[in-house]
Amino acid sequence: MALYLGIDGGGTKTTCVVADERTVLGSATSGGSNITRWGEARVHEALQASVREACAAAHVDPKSIASTCVGLSGAGRPEVRDAVTRRMAEIVSGRVKVVSDLETTLEAAFGDGPGVITIAGTGSIAYGRDPQGRTARSGGWGLAISDEGSGQWIGRAAVCAVLGAKDAGEEPALMAAILKTWKLTTLDELVRHANASPAPDFSSLFALVLEAGGHGDALAGAVLDRAGVELAALARNVIHRLFDGAVSVPVAMSGGVFRQSNRVRQVFYNSVVGEVPYARVQAMVVDPVGGALALARKSPP
Repeated sequence: MALYLGIDGGGTKTTCVVADERTVLGSATSGGSNITRWGEARVHEALQASVREACAAAHVDPKSIASTCVGLSGAGRPEVRDAVTRRMAEIVSGRVKVVSDLETTLEAAFGDGPGVITIAGTGSIAYGRDPQGRTARSGGWGLAISDEGSGQWIGRAAVCAVLGAKDAGEEPALMAAILKTWKLTTLDELVRHANASPAPDFSSLFALVLEAGGHGDALAGAVLDRAGVELAALARNVIHRLFDGAVSVPVAMSGGVFRQSNRVRQVFYNSVVGEVPYARVQAMVVDPVGGALALARKSPP
């Protein structure tokens, strides 16, 4: 019985599944594995931990794995692929394939077929493939200048909204939650922390924005609505470039922002289909680790 391993390495967490030809036998989650964000050594630790824990749950030896596929943000760069391939060869046997998380998410959503995915996790991007195999992307240019609608963007937008409300003479409730999360006490401390170099982890504020929005906080709700609109704009860019005039275009969502926020999903859906009536947005949020496993199964040992 051949064994396969699929890994989805994101900015916040790394998920690994072990399976045979038909059944998932074990899974595990560890810390983030974005090399640009965490560095090679820390990514190696996250990958190793996820593989060993998943294999332990499946009661198999990592050296018995026939084929592995790792989907990572940034793996479009050869140096990232080479570094991760070397590290994975220390953990598992068999064939190791390292690809972009765009490829694994597209595989999970559409298999070999056409469609457009929009990913919103720590960062964000839209990516698509048409029936002729042409691809296009929109967004995903980095946390400082892009990644609209992502967890990082939402956190930064929440801080901006709080400061704007203070400028208008208001006392926004959201500010107290932000100060508590970042262990700060004053507006001046908030401003200094938000402008620090290196920048703080704005994505750490996503959970509180989500909670505040769910309790009716107007500022938080507006930020989540804007996130949905921004993500829809990324998807529409790709749709218009690849599928202009098409009868129907499958569209899928992936990532923690979509998974955790029904509000962002709904705004995204309304915004996409409102301007692109031939878009068919899938209701289910796609799990890219399933795509990584599918690609591992397709790769000969």
